[in-house]
Amino acid sequence: MFYRILIIALCALSISSVSHADVSATFVSASDVAMVNPHDLKLSPDGTQLFVADVGNNRVVVLNPETLKLIYTFGMDHQAGTHDIDFDKDGNAYVADTHNNRVAIYRLEQRAATYIGELKGNFRGPEGVLLHPNGLVYIAGVWSNNVVAFENGKIVHKLSGLSSPHDLEVSPSGDIWLADASNDRLVLLSPSLQIKRTLKGTWYNFSGVRYLDILADNTIIAADKYNHQIKIIDPKGEVSLVIGSGQAGKGPNLFTTPEGIEVRGDTLWISDSGNDRIVKYKIVI
Repeated sequence: MFYRILIIALCALSISSVSHADVSATFVSASDVAMVNPHDLKLSPDGTQLFVADVGNNRVVVLNPETLKLIYTFGMDHQAGTHDIDFDKDGNAYVADTHNNRVAIYRLEQRAATYIGELKGNFRGPEGVLLHPNGLVYIAGVWSNNVVAFENGKIVHKLSGLSSPHDLEVSPSGDIWLADASNDRLVLLSPSLQIKRTLKGTWYNFSGVRYLDILADNTIIAADKYNHQIKIIDPKGEVSLVIGSGQAGKGPNLFTTPEGIEVRGDTLWISDSGNDRIVKYKIVI
């Protein structure tokens, strides 16, 4: 009961740093690059570039992850409703080209992206894409309410009966966490897309949970869109920190419909989507 009260109290704060026990998050900076409704974001495999799905501009924006300054953009001439991005073992980028009902594939060279192929079939409105270490490509179809897994261009696994599924992120064990957004839950899936665990209910109080990232110790950091919050969930499945007042706003520890999450080391990047910006935090977990 003490921890529930403490978390609620933290949610009411709008200061530059919030903490709970030994978990804390401190605002560092925000981008000033012109974007419209940015969604998920992903560091390049070498960590030198931050790729952002710039939904409203139908493109991918590439930022310097330290300064949040613009490096280059691509896709505006052929993408539509760009939502997510991930990378395969060769460094190729897979982009959820949502309104074109496909995942577009690019070869990246220096400051240029060359379109080299696509994945289509048995999904509509893809908003999540995951390149799994097992070699499969997992795609969440928001309009088809399903997840499919591709191997060598063919679908080998499928899970239906979802509601606006969004992000897919691999856990340290190889299982996959899925944000089943309109069901207000996180679902743990096996690589063959069998449901193993579900996080939902009053303890989490999700409202349109969207994109997430998973730490090496199984900590989950998730964007809880309509609560205007970021929630950190420890390996036991308990909420250890909430960032955001619960009301839409703009400023340190204030968000408006946040979507994207990326973590590396002690740095957390968030797409503060309703405020058309990327924000950067330092975290201790």
